[in-house]
Amino acid sequence: MGFTFVAVMAIHFHVEDIKASWRHKRLLSNWIKDAIEQEECTIGEINVILCSDGYLLDMNKHFLSHDYYTDIITFGYSADRSISGDLYISHDRVKENALENKVTTLFELYRVVIHGVMHLVGYKDKSKTDVKLMREKENFYLLKLPLKLQ
Repeated sequence: MGFTFVAVMAIHFHVEDIKASWRHKRLLSNWIKDAIEQEECTIGEINVILCSDGYLLDMNKHFLSHDYYTDIITFGYSADRSISGDLYISHDRVKENALENKVTTLFELYRVVIHGVMHLVGYKDKSKTDVKLMREKENFYLLKLPLKLQ
């Protein structure tokens, strides 16, 4: 008698310390899954957590020794090409970035989500070349999102 291994393939959306809610969860899950598959990877388990500036700043200090605000912190737990991880996103930063970039908060939120997913897949954003490629990937996948967000 043999056992069959069934891989966990799930995307979970959470809200940590703010009053907010996720919209379009099923659509977002499919969009993230499609992006990961287009990057020739498989989906493992991904948690997308929306939180406050303070919450993310504490994490940034504690886990990364960075004393500054950021819009996202990505913790990857991927093995081979199976993509797993946690994306912590500051709702405060997203709203501020949206105003600064003259886009909707929802558009900016989904841009940050796909940015984190691209980090899980293996893209970096430390050099100018890396940033350019990351922006290209973000824009490419945002165009594939079947929602009007602008």
